[in-house]
Amino acid sequence: MRVSIRFDAEQLQALLRSLPDPAFVLSASGRYVAVFGGADTRYYHDGSPLVGRTLHEVLVPARAEAFLADIRAALRDGGLRIVEYELSNRDVRGLSDVGPAEPIWFEGRVMPLPFTVEGEAVVLWVASNITHRRQLQERLRALSETDELTGLANRRRFRAELQACYEAWARYGQPVALLYLDLDRFKAINDQLGHERGDEALRAVAAVLEGARRRTDLAARLGGDEFALLCPHTGLGEAAALARRLVAPVRRALAAFALGDGEPASVSIGWAECEPGDRGGGDLVRRADAALYRAKGARGRTAPA
Repeated sequence: MRVSIRFDAEQLQALLRSLPDPAFVLSASGRYVAVFGGADTRYYHDGSPLVGRTLHEVLVPARAEAFLADIRAALRDGGLRIVEYELSNRDVRGLSDVGPAEPIWFEGRVMPLPFTVEGEAVVLWVASNITHRRQLQERLRALSETDELTGLANRRRFRAELQACYEAWARYGQPVALLYLDLDRFKAINDQLGHERGDEALRAVAAVLEGARRRTDLAARLGGDEFALLCPHTGLGEAAALARRLVAPVRRALAAFALGDGEPASVSIGWAECEPGDRGGGDLVRRADAALYRAKGARGRTAPA
């Protein structure tokens, strides 16, 4: 049996105040008409002081314009619009730079309302704090793109970044170079010292690469004892200099894993840059790999494409 319940005005106000997430009534011009809810004080502050103010009075221009665009799109389309956005202290006018270390992420559900306020169309904007969900997504993404043993980027991340670098080279002429590294006699470390020591050797080499890379470079372990250093905005000459600087610290890192015949493990490095006629990042990889194998012919040396 269907039961119909009527709420009086006071009950409706109590219900609206009790909404866990804040619900804003915003006009087409970006004015805060009303604010309801936000009772979950773990995530929200009292929004009532916003009423009567405009987005441009509360937020920096770029953020205010972005919100206005979403309001207008919802009014134009006439249906529910869902947007994800971040807010930090830098987005809010009048706040100092002291604030949360990370931006707060929200999901906004924007719905046109079937009435006007002072002649203006209005929307209901419900803001839900999804920071925890975003952080979890970021952690899962990082895990899926990180080599578990060394902490470097894995092959999946490397391929994605390689494609982005190739597209930047093809479209804008931005140079990109690739260094390929392979550990010489790594199998002997595993065979003579054990796989645990082999893993330690891989981590030691990874630490050298991570310490040597520039902020825009990507250090990756491609599998086994193969590593790569992807270097955007880098030509062949810079790649050569970087490769030669890497040989000595990698050798020092491997010196801790002495082999029975007294001959140390070492490293070979090949490098290449994108060239006219390349049709994808795979061409760059093939040249760097070929250079690596030329270098392995004179173990512990380096060679360009």
